[in-house]
Amino acid sequence: MSKHSVPASDVPGLLHRFAELRRKAAARTGRDFPIIVIQEAGLDGFWIHRVLQSEGIESHVVDPASILTSRRRRRAKTDRIDGETLVRTLMAFKRGEPRVCSMARAPTPQQEDRRRICRERRILVGERVRHVNRIKGLLFAQGVFGYEPLRKDRRERLEELRTGDGRPLPVHLKAQIIRELDRLEVVLAQLKTVATERDALLKPAPDEATSPPAMLVQLKGIGPETAAVLSIPNCLLRFGFLAGHLRHLLPNDLMPGGMRRAARVLNLSSRPCG
Repeated sequence: MSKHSVPASDVPGLLHRFAELRRKAAARTGRDFPIIVIQEAGLDGFWIHRVLQSEGIESHVVDPASILTSRRRRRAKTDRIDGETLVRTLMAFKRGEPRVCSMARAPTPQQEDRRRICRERRILVGERVRHVNRIKGLLFAQGVFGYEPLRKDRRERLEELRTGDGRPLPVHLKAQIIRELDRLEVVLAQLKTVATERDALLKPAPDEATSPPAMLVQLKGIGPETAAVLSIPNCLLRFGFLAGHLRHLLPNDLMPGGMRRAARVLNLSSRPCG
């Protein structure tokens, strides 16, 4: 297998390399072969996939976790080995072999952009937890317990705190906690902004009687955040498949075989969507 490298984001260089490969293949065989591309779904997003499709190139995005690998021993992982694995996977997929891999359905730019709100909120929640834990950890080291940084009167209560041996908080420690509170309040404000944008997406458009997110919010046990995640097209399809199966679970499904079937259905809904 021949290997060539192209600088990142060099789309003209990539298309030129494809043209050269087609020219060499035509010169050797006298036939014109189409270009078929496969790539892993990852941090690069789907922009390369869209560029290739706009140029009339058949492109596939594969879920890397679905590619069959040997589990008998730890295997080496390099770009060369991964590239060869992807080529073999693509050949098997084009031959029609079953259960070779799972191809991802590329979202539209608008659908991909809708995911940003849920992902940003997940990041902000993690930052909020880290700031709170850091403040509590600094106070624990001084024998101070029971301080809640998320309360509205957090700054007033900070002035009243005393160490475990009855001293006021050290000057530099107090200054550090105040700076942590400043960063925490920025995160809280951004969380509120993101929640407002999320709630706006859950409202149906003016020309729609209702929308899938709005219908999901009406279900008992589903809040705005879960509805926003499930409203992503792939997740909505998966959730609808799960709900349809649960609706038709009959009493005989409670038998051992039915339990396994129900477990498979529930396992389908547990895959990450965001």
